[in-house]
Amino acid sequence: MKRLTRIILAILILALVFVGVTFASAGSEDGEKEEVKLAFIGPLTGKYAKMGIGGRNSFQLAVDQQNASGENQYFYVVEAIDDECVPAKGVQAATKAGSDPDIIAAASHYCSMVAITTTDVFHRFGLPSMVWGAVLPAITYGNDYVEITRVNGTQVEQNEYNASLVVDELGFESFCIIHDTTDYGRGHVEYFTEALAHRGIEPLSVDGVSIEQKDFTTILTQIKALEPEVIYFGGLTPIGVLIKNQMDKLGMTTQFLGTSGIKSDDFNTTLAEHGEGVLCMLDGAPINKMPGGQEFQAAYDAAGYNDPYEAYGPFAYVAANLIIAAIEEVGPDRALVAERIDRSETTDIIGKVHFNEYGQNDEPLVTAYVSQDGVWVPWGDSEYASGVRTLPGLAYRDTGTWENPYK
Repeated sequence: MKRLTRIILAILILALVFVGVTFASAGSEDGEKEEVKLAFIGPLTGKYAKMGIGGRNSFQLAVDQQNASGENQYFYVVEAIDDECVPAKGVQAATKAGSDPDIIAAASHYCSMVAITTTDVFHRFGLPSMVWGAVLPAITYGNDYVEITRVNGTQVEQNEYNASLVVDELGFESFCIIHDTTDYGRGHVEYFTEALAHRGIEPLSVDGVSIEQKDFTTILTQIKALEPEVIYFGGLTPIGVLIKNQMDKLGMTTQFLGTSGIKSDDFNTTLAEHGEGVLCMLDGAPINKMPGGQEFQAAYDAAGYNDPYEAYGPFAYVAANLIIAAIEEVGPDRALVAERIDRSETTDIIGKVHFNEYGQNDEPLVTAYVSQDGVWVPWGDSEYASGVRTLPGLAYRDTGTWENPYK
């Protein structure tokens, strides 16, 4: 009986060894890796959805490339969370991401008014959040949270460059300002008026408008009477389109100048010829002049996304690469990842990336764009810069007329 028992035990042990070897071999052949979850947060529905969808697609593209490379220890999955460009929804999105222990880091927010409300949430959960599109300086400079970094630039650089182009280079001297009353809009006004003040210029008027406002006739009529050379708009595309359309209906002869908030395909497709000659600024170099811009463009096109990557897609792409690089080095631990991201210094498709003591990438350039034939063209490459075409504001100032060259 004992002999029979020993035989049975031996058979069971051999069977278990065989099963273990089989499973080990299968696992090795399948190349299974530990799964690490990343969050992408941005406006995926609502008025600003195209910006968020372009950012999400770019983030996903980088993750897919990283997974396909075969060089990483982990396999990465993305959970996309909609913040609708609404502060309360942003807090909910950040809370959802922070409450999921499987989410190790997040790329967060296009809208500044959302990003500024979520910094405390990410800090409370210890979840690293790399901003990929919001530009309000206080998002990084207003706290000492190691969890908060930003790969794109801020309103400070944008507005100094804005003033240097329109005042120092183009010679405009009189300005009226319209801005939305969110943190984003107020921030732009603060830094643009500061840049003007350094040049001895005070705006003729400053008007704040609600993001829900549709009719700007009263404000524009008052501005028209002041006869400024430039209307500066600190806000996003939906309001910018309405203001520019209503300016044209009132026969206003003023140069329209925007910020990164109007640098979207929707601005041009909606306005068509009414957008011709509008100026705006954006962080970074044009995509064809970024170190890896052409490769990114080709990969994005090959992926078959239905929506364009939009203005901040390249920054979302870089955010994914930086987050993954940190996880690969220190492992999927939120605290370690936050510390490692904060020390990032590398080169990616946008060029050099270096986070200063505030978690702010202090390397971004700023590029001016002009709407030319329904496309945003870098100022230096445009027919306006070469003198073939004349900006509406300059034409009206010098001759009193402007013939729209839109084709």
